Parts: sequence; C-alpha cells; structure tokens
Amino acid sequence: MRNIDVHEVIDNARFNRYHWMVMLWCALLLIFDGYDLFIYGVVLPVIMQEWGLTPLQAGALGSYALFGMMFGALAFGTLADKIGRKKGIALCFLLFSGATLVNGFASNPTEFGICRFIAGLGCGGLMPNVVALMSEYAPKKLRSTLVAIMFSGYSLGGMLSAGVGMYMLPRFGWESMFFVAALPLLLLPLILCFLPESVGFLVRQGRTEQARTILRRVDPNRAIAADDTLSLAAVKGGSASVFELFRGGRLLHTLCLWVAFFCCLLMVYALSSWLPKLMANAGYSLGSSLSFLLALNFGGMAGAILGGWLGDRFKLAKVMVVFFAAAALSISLLGFNSPTPLLYLLIGVAGATTIGTQILLYACAAQFYGLSIRSTGLGWASGIGRNGAIVGPLLGGALLGINLPLQLNFLAFAIPGAIAALAMSVFAISSQRSNAAALPAATVS
Repeated sequence: MRNIDVHEVIDNARFNRYHWMVMLWCALLLIFDGYDLFIYGVVLPVIMQEWGLTPLQAGALGSYALFGMMFGALAFGTLADKIGRKKGIALCFLLFSGATLVNGFASNPTEFGICRFIAGLGCGGLMPNVVALMSEYAPKKLRSTLVAIMFSGYSLGGMLSAGVGMYMLPRFGWESMFFVAALPLLLLPLILCFLPESVGFLVRQGRTEQARTILRRVDPNRAIAADDTLSLAAVKGGSASVFELFRGGRLLHTLCLWVAFFCCLLMVYALSSWLPKLMANAGYSLGSSLSFLLALNFGGMAGAILGGWLGDRFKLAKVMVVFFAAAALSISLLGFNSPTPLLYLLIGVAGATTIGTQILLYACAAQFYGLSIRSTGLGWASGIGRNGAIVGPLLGGALLGINLPLQLNFLAFAIPGAIAALAMSVFAISSQRSNAAALPAATVS
C-alpha cells in the first residue's frame, strides 16, 4: 500500500485525451455563458428604440444581470467548495439557460430586468467553478494555457451572440435571441454524464475509488492500486471560509486581485454593453456596429490564448501588467477618428487586453488559492469584480446621457486599465518578495 499525492499525479501528468475532454466540456459551458452575457449589448439598440429607454435607463437595465452575477459568484463559489464542482456547475447552467429562455417572453423593462437578474445568478456562479475545475485537472506546466484556451469559449459565445444577432435581429426581432437559449438545455444530461467531479473533492468526501478511477485516466502510465491511499498534501487553508482568503500572507494578494477584477470587468462590460451603441452614434450602421462586437470578442479569444501561453513561460502577473497597460492605451484611442482597418485593430487589441486579461485573472487566482478555498477565492474575486461589471453599463449610460464627446467616453473606460496595471504590479512585487523570503527558510529546513 502506497500514499499517493493527488496533486503530484495531476501536476506531472502528460496532456492526453482525458484532459481534452474536460477542457472541451468546460469550454462549451463558457460558450453558452458568453452568449448569454453579450446578448444584452446586441439587443440594446433595438430595445432602447422599442421601449423608449433613455441611456441611463438602458444602463441600469443592463446592470440587473450583473447584480445577479455578483450574488451568484459569491454564493455558488462557496457552495461548490461544499457540494462539489459538478453539482454547482449543473445548477448554475440550468438557472441561466432557463432564465434566458423565459427572457424572450418579457413584455416590459421590469420583466426583462427580473429575468436578467436570475440569469446573472447562474452566469456568475458558473465561471469560478468551471475555472476551478479546469485548474484542478490541468498539468502544472500547461495550466495557464489550458485555462485560457478553455476560457476562450467565453469569447466564442460573445462572437456567436453578435453573429446570431446580425442574422436574426432584422428578421425575427430581439426576442428570438433569447429563445436560442433553449438549445443548451438539451445538453444538460450529457454534461451531467461526462463532466467529471473534482478529484480533490472526491478524496475529501471519502469517495476514493472514484478518485482512483479518474486519476488512472488523468495519467494512464501511473499504476494506482486499489489499496493505495490518496492524499492532498498541497492543500492550503483548512476550510472554505472567506476569512481564509486573508490569512497565511494572502491579504495583500487578495486585495490586489479584487481591485484588478473590479477594473477589468468594468472595462469588459462597459465595452460589451455600449460599443455597438457608441459606434451607431458615431454614424455606423447596426450591422457594422455588431461587427465591432465580433472584433472585440475575437481579440478576447486571441488575447486569452496568447496571454496563457506567455503566462506559462513568464510570470503570469507580469504578463497581466503589460496587458492592462495596453488596454488603457487602446481603449483611449478608440474615440479618435481612425481608418477602418486601424479601428478594427484597436478594438481587437482592446478585446485581447480586457476580455483576454479577465480570463488570465481567473487563471492567476486559481493558481494562487489552494484547493480547499479555490472556488471560494475565485467566487469572491469574481463577486467583487461584478461591482465593476455593474458600474460599467451604468457609467456608459451616464456618459451618453450628458452627451460627452466620443473621445471622453472611451477615455473614461480606459482609466480602470491603468489602475488594474498598478494593482497587478503590486501583486507581482509582493509575490516575488514572498518567494524570496521562503527560499532561505527552505534552505535552513
């Protein structure tokens, strides 16, 4: 009988078909999540006209889903550390898909807002749990890359939303965009069948035989006998309490992550909610405005993959500092009159360094927090960040309401990028000092 460290097996496993399966299912979940999140920016110009909404009212309506996401991230992140990732993911998926389908029947802004809030609960809870699950299955040397590739499903969902909108809005109205959400519900039985539970959670629950079976698929070359015991030697923190996020030298890192999440999500949702409307006001047609949303999400997908690849070769926090600085610069330049190719390039860079960096933030937080508090840490970082997501559409509506020049609208969206770059600089410096302080202690021991 041997004692086998679960984390050691997963960290050193070679990437195989099982990892592909986990990554593809998680990416598929995020495609549906991204479709749901970006759908508001797609239908916004139409419902503003149909219901006679002012920019401020439209911004407030867009924030209903984001309020729901804040509460969903806080609640379902902590809940999943107790009931398991798989149950948490299934519950969130059912919640946001069902609410989005019902949203298509809304006849006034109040009904619309209620449906968006409920959908937001599920969307907010899904993200931290999917990221945590992927992080727990990814080999260490590929972890940032695999999480980024998986999370590119979020950007694919945004691109799908814009593409479907370009075809369906003129032909079938805004309601049809929400009825499409019925299709993902048909996949729920398959998700429950094929999506694995966290190995660490299975071990903590005493379901060791299931854990052994999964570990044999994670690393087929590792012989794991029926009488081998499984341990979680690398776990940090003893409980899923939020107070654990501030103990053990994690206080400054947690606060820096929260600031970065807040600023990043503010930029993401300000752009995704108002980019089509701002471009329409600048004289572009609805179809052209939605094509800018496509470019934003395509950039987000490319930025996530590039950032994940760089993060596995350099320090992930340092990569994000550069990305946030680039976000501030590219967004501030969007308000100037640029040739169309350059405008698309700037929007793509903005997507890469906002949506893409949001994905890197999830990967960074998943690597920083230990298994027992991972969903809690991701959930709270995401939940705090949702305050920024709420502010984004409201800020855009307020700015449009006072008729500021286009340049000042985008400059206001760019300022959080500079603040986030500063926060991640502090995170990187603090991490470097912590590692340097740990080395002498390790040498003495």
